[in-house]
Amino acid sequence: MSKHNLKDVSHLQDWISESKFHQWLGLQVVSYEDGLLHVRLPFREEFFGTKEETNVHGGIISTLADATTCFVVMVETGNDVPNLNLYMDYLRMAPGNTDLHAYAKVVKLGRTICVSEVQIKSVMIDISLQVGQSS
Repeated sequence: MSKHNLKDVSHLQDWISESKFHQWLGLQVVSYEDGLLHVRLPFREEFFGTKEETNVHGGIISTLADATTCFVVMVETGNDVPNLNLYMDYLRMAPGNTDLHAYAKVVKLGRTICVSEVQIKSVMIDISLQVGQSS
């Protein structure tokens, strides 16, 4: 695996932007402070999960959680890492027409397996919409 210096937000954003999928999503690194990574997902109409266009599809939310938990482990280790699993609890529907924000931190940094957790929030609702854990 190659090593990266990703604790600098601009380096992390550059690395994330190398992926065409991450470019399409529009993932934006907001900050990395005291072990907490904040990633913003700007809303797009393609993210609607209902014909009424009121809520974001759960697959988009899981993708944001998956990416952010992976990124925070990469920041901590400097290595490319895959997620082995992702567990999500959907506490509330994520409203459409608003950006989503993911906040992830490493819970345990092991030699071969790391565990991280994530909260997904919206600026419209100042509580967690979804919480998850990844290893």
